[in-house]
Amino acid sequence: MKGAVGVFSDLLAFVLEMAALGFLAWWGWSAVDPVALRVALAVAVPGAAATVWGLFAAPKARFRVPVAGVLVVKALVFGGAALALAGVGHGTAAVVFAVVAAVNTAMVTVSRRSGGGLAVR
Repeated sequence: MKGAVGVFSDLLAFVLEMAALGFLAWWGWSAVDPVALRVALAVAVPGAAATVWGLFAAPKARFRVPVAGVLVVKALVFGGAALALAGVGHGTAAVVFAVVAAVNTAMVTVSRRSGGGLAVR
């Protein structure tokens, strides 16, 4: 059975994943001037990140890859989200997000690898 820390870590992981998609959309909306391109980037960038995550990093991912591969996908998505947040003018928040995402990813990975999480992923 999972303890309160494990439940909190999994919940925080989900919140960070959703925040990453939001930051990518925000950057997409802010990156260009024409509204059509804003909408396209605000949808396509987080959509691409969510697709890659779902294919390779989600607990029920379509393609099973080694843990190192999952961590690469997470680093790309979280790193891209941190860069996106910095790109819209929130550098300090970007650093905080990146640190929290890295620490939480490490905790969840260790927990799941030891059998304490939702899936060994």
